[in-house]
Amino acid sequence: MIRWIIFILIVVVLDYYAFQAFRALVKGNIWSIIYWLFTIGVIGNFIFQIFSFDRSNGIPFRFSLAFTFIVLIYVPKIIIGLTLLGEDIFRLFSFLNSNYIKSSNIEKVAFSGRRKFVSQIALGLAAIPFASILYGIYRGKYNFKVLNYTLHFEDLPDAFDGYKLTQISDVHSGSFDNIDKVDYAIDLINQQQSDVILFTGDMVNNKATEMVPYIDIFKKLKAKDGLYSVLGNHDYGDYINWNSDEDKRQNLEDLKTLQKDIGFDLLLNENRFIEKEGQRIALVGVENWGKGGFKKAGDLKKASASIDQDDFKILMSHDPSHWDEEVVKDSYHYHLTLSGHTHGMQFGIEIPGWFKWSPVKWRYKHWAGIYEELGQYINVNRGFGYLAFPGRVGIWPEITVIELKKGKKEA
Repeated sequence: MIRWIIFILIVVVLDYYAFQAFRALVKGNIWSIIYWLFTIGVIGNFIFQIFSFDRSNGIPFRFSLAFTFIVLIYVPKIIIGLTLLGEDIFRLFSFLNSNYIKSSNIEKVAFSGRRKFVSQIALGLAAIPFASILYGIYRGKYNFKVLNYTLHFEDLPDAFDGYKLTQISDVHSGSFDNIDKVDYAIDLINQQQSDVILFTGDMVNNKATEMVPYIDIFKKLKAKDGLYSVLGNHDYGDYINWNSDEDKRQNLEDLKTLQKDIGFDLLLNENRFIEKEGQRIALVGVENWGKGGFKKAGDLKKASASIDQDDFKILMSHDPSHWDEEVVKDSYHYHLTLSGHTHGMQFGIEIPGWFKWSPVKWRYKHWAGIYEELGQYINVNRGFGYLAFPGRVGIWPEITVIELKKGKKEA
């Protein structure tokens, strides 16, 4: 109830300012009626979809559509609200600093003119996120980017100097609506000609059947040293209602079989060695482990059984909070951890190599890209697919290519 009260208060404040900007530019009662009917319709439909949510089939299209309208309409309204609120704060300070209140018609006309001018600025600024969100829905969700990194390790086995791996994560096949775009992305992965392909979880939204239309496309994935994968939180089917526990267990078994059919070696708290010229690196895969209410099926100790402490280790763990909470502090030195999960919230601002920001940073310390701590690296992949909101704005779908190099990083 408290959350709903907060939500309604925020909506009321945003619409109070948005309507002021609207009225400053558009006159006539009929337009005011249209504005409020549309606003009430969008909010009412969103609330209705929440309370009528059927968890038996995951996120229905009608809910995604209602959520999309909320994002499309209210992100721009936030810009409008902040702009007009800033003007109100400025006027408040001007009032507090004055010795008397002027109420002449001249002053009222001046305020009205200034308000209209500020409203025009606010609407102009709001048009930027509005257009960006439309682009993100239309093209952004399939705007695949190949991100290349080179990481240096002094204890990398000589035989693996220049070794390349490709990471993908968070496919969420149940959300796709364009099979040709997915096919293009798989070809793009193969074009990287990496030695190994690693998938870090969330193949589906909820059900194994969501992946069936894309099996043949994903079967095209090729790498000299094979394909390896782990499970993400969505792969367990925890977010929908099942007719029975047996149905849920069978769904997970079907997903495991499906991954095997594609060619993935699914690591369930297990490890493998990749050998080359008599040397080896250890590939470790844990089941999902995430803080904040997410499934904690990952067992790092079990997954690392039979691995020597001095082995060079690459860990696949879906949720980056696992790295924060357990991995980086472990007595074993995990040279590189590969994660996903955050999607970069599918929304943010990023200028490669210089600046990145997303609201998801308030939830996850490590949310996109390469981070280093205690001589260990983690890459948080921004995700291959999308979930709930059918688009991406500023944070594009990612194919990560990492080259391992022997020696110190050049200054």
